[in-house]
Amino acid sequence: MTANYDELLQHLISNALQEDIGEGDHSTLSCIAADAKGKAVLKIKEEGVLAGMKVAEAIFRYQQPDVVFTAYKKDRELMQFGETAFEVEATVHTILQCERLVLNCMQRMSGIATLTKKYTDKLKGYKTKILDTRKTTPNFRLLEKEAVVIGGGQNHRFALYDMIMLKDNHIDYCGGIEAAIEKAAHYVQTVKPGLKIEVETRSIDDVKRVLAVGKVNRIMLDNFTVEQIAEATAIIGDRFETEASGGINLDNIEAYAKAGVDYISVGALIHQARSLDLSLKAKLI
Repeated sequence: MTANYDELLQHLISNALQEDIGEGDHSTLSCIAADAKGKAVLKIKEEGVLAGMKVAEAIFRYQQPDVVFTAYKKDRELMQFGETAFEVEATVHTILQCERLVLNCMQRMSGIATLTKKYTDKLKGYKTKILDTRKTTPNFRLLEKEAVVIGGGQNHRFALYDMIMLKDNHIDYCGGIEAAIEKAAHYVQTVKPGLKIEVETRSIDDVKRVLAVGKVNRIMLDNFTVEQIAEATAIIGDRFETEASGGINLDNIEAYAKAGVDYISVGALIHQARSLDLSLKAKLI
């Protein structure tokens, strides 16, 4: 996760509540006294991997710091229909204003964590690690990538600023794979020491060209067949990390892992995940 996670989370919560509440929660203002106290419980209505518990507490505490938040389950735990994840005690206004944001976050995060676990289960016994990508929802990347980690996966770069990744368009605009690598390596040396460089390859010939230049940390093998992955990893050996990407799914991921690649990046972990069913129900005092 990104180093300034707490700051980004507070920013996300602030913007999301402002988007939803705007000038005022008129439904609640019209019928609930401002000082009315209440309790609510998060009910699980679908099995999967629970994610977003800490986020839910942060949302309630952003709106009302003295809420009483009682967790009955933890992030990463398997959940079953009918279980209670947490209970919150706060003003009714706080509960109702935070309800939808809490559910949206937890349902989405739990769906991503559940799908990620399905992928990581396929990789048990192999050295290969599963990575997410930047195919995320704008302004929600922080929590989507957190959900991947909760599901047992690893984060690729968080954004454009924390890694150099020379993809096909960079290479084509730059005039070739060698020129792109040389310029990126010079940039790291003179502008951003320590920044890692990954380069995308589209053929075995590309792989050989990268090996001739060096100066990178990881080679991405994009849309390679399983046979091509095996050939490429044999050529690369231990000189650089390897990452397979493109066209990899639950049905074929184990074959790619058998081919010896270090990492497999799958955008579907996030953009194809289905939100799970949760509900926040009032508990009368």
